[in-house]
Amino acid sequence: MACRPSRRLSPDVSDQEVTRHPSNTEGTERHVPRPLAALDPHGLLVLSHTLFTCVEQSEIVRLAMRQVSVLGPYRAEAGYLATDDGFSRVPGHDEGVPTVDDARMKELGEADGSVSLPERSWTWAFGLRGADGLLGYILVSSHSGPDEQGHFLLSALVGLTSAALSLTATRAAQHESVVELGRLRTERDTALRQLDTMRSELHLQRTVHETLARVAVRGGGEDSITQALYELTGLSALIEDRFGNLRSWAGPDRPDPYPVRSSTYQEEMLRQVAHEAGPVRVKDRLIALARPRGDVLGVLAIEDPEATADEHTMFALDHAQRSLAQELMHMRELTEVELRLRRQLIDDLLEGTDVPSVYTRAEAVGHDLQRTHYVVVVHWPGNAADDSFTRAVEQATATTATRPLITRRGDRVVLLTEARPNDAAVHAALAHELGTSDGAIGVSTRCESPDGVPRCYEEALRALEVRQNSRQRSGTTFFDDLGLYRILGPGNDLRELEGFVREWLGRLIDYDAGHDTELVETLSRYFDCGGNYDDAAAALTVHRSTLRYRLQRIREISDRDLADVDTRLNLQVATRVWKIILGGRR
Repeated sequence: MACRPSRRLSPDVSDQEVTRHPSNTEGTERHVPRPLAALDPHGLLVLSHTLFTCVEQSEIVRLAMRQVSVLGPYRAEAGYLATDDGFSRVPGHDEGVPTVDDARMKELGEADGSVSLPERSWTWAFGLRGADGLLGYILVSSHSGPDEQGHFLLSALVGLTSAALSLTATRAAQHESVVELGRLRTERDTALRQLDTMRSELHLQRTVHETLARVAVRGGGEDSITQALYELTGLSALIEDRFGNLRSWAGPDRPDPYPVRSSTYQEEMLRQVAHEAGPVRVKDRLIALARPRGDVLGVLAIEDPEATADEHTMFALDHAQRSLAQELMHMRELTEVELRLRRQLIDDLLEGTDVPSVYTRAEAVGHDLQRTHYVVVVHWPGNAADDSFTRAVEQATATTATRPLITRRGDRVVLLTEARPNDAAVHAALAHELGTSDGAIGVSTRCESPDGVPRCYEEALRALEVRQNSRQRSGTTFFDDLGLYRILGPGNDLRELEGFVREWLGRLIDYDAGHDTELVETLSRYFDCGGNYDDAAAALTVHRSTLRYRLQRIREISDRDLADVDTRLNLQVATRVWKIILGGRR
């Protein structure tokens, strides 16, 4: 029984007399003590003490049911407690009780009322009620209805039982309230701690966002990103390209020289990091890949040899990686746009375009067309003119001058460059880059203005063709050095012929004009006579010694070796063009 034990008076005490101490006043009456049974003949006072100390409602109902028979010729047939689903019978009543239909209790509608039981002339359901409504029932039966005293006693018992049930419910509610209050306090404390943690995390995250936002507002840049990451984490930050070459470092302990990793190790490391979500630890580093569209554009890392990186560090690294990805993607897009504009520019120059507008377009891509240029055509058998081949040509021809304009024409790469290429150095650099020396390069003469680019392009093609059709097919050929081959091809015009004549006979023509001599005519007759002194002297109507003197002067003024076979051929062709095509004009 989950009730506190009640203190009972000894049976002997109830039969003894309780005397008062005599006072000093004479004649004081002596009070005869009354027995306890006389004070509480039905045991309701003792029962009330037991009921109000009981904590289980079912036990309270059982105690009340046992007390029913003490009150008179009554019998407790059943006891019920109200539940959410109806009524639950309290176990433990006497055996042999006529069956009570529990379902019929709902028919009472929470009111007191008569209940029919076999062999019982009177059965009454006394409702146990509290402040919140019906708490249960006690069914009391008798062979006849109770009289006024019996009704009073039964009502008193029901009242005591209802009060005890209400008290128990109140205690349970208070206990639940205390438990709930404790739970709520615990939840509040937990929520406050979580709020503090969240507030701290938000502050750190806001710091990261604001720092990187300032970097973006100031124009970004790889150095700015690594410096910001170093300031946010306190760990050295670095950026590498996809090949492992250092591009930026912020913080102490920068290696010098920077270690070079093998391409196999680098590719394996990139593959390993790419398979994970977010930054990945590789030895002493935390690494994040900048790959905005799947292509790895760069590697962002922090040095963490002591493994001190926390969630804040990972958050900062992840967001810095996003800033780097945007920066590198922006740079790639700008580079692609610039490359496309530069290719369009040189393509238009090769085809011939409006000169005033081309200066503006060239200035927009950072190229100065006011300077003299050379057209260079490169062909390497077995290498398609793709982006890798184009980059190799651009790197091999790079000088301290302005970056060349470059494009592709079929299987050839065409450049417009300010610097006249060094024939041996450019060819050797390309041979090293491409792994073979079986390639040819053609270089034009100087181009003084944009409208001369198409002509210089034809010159570079002619030089390349001559090189590829010569005995030594690999190497570099300059149009200036073609000699006779400059005019032995399609597409020649009068200007080209005049240029050839001026190259080989210009000094002699100018000398004749200034000194009223006939050195060019003498050289022409000398070649026409097959180099025979007597026939040439006769054709010129001069003495043999005069012819020898003139030939000596020709050697001195032109600085040409008339004994050289190629020189004699070029001079002879030049004199023929001068006399026949140009009409001997000076």
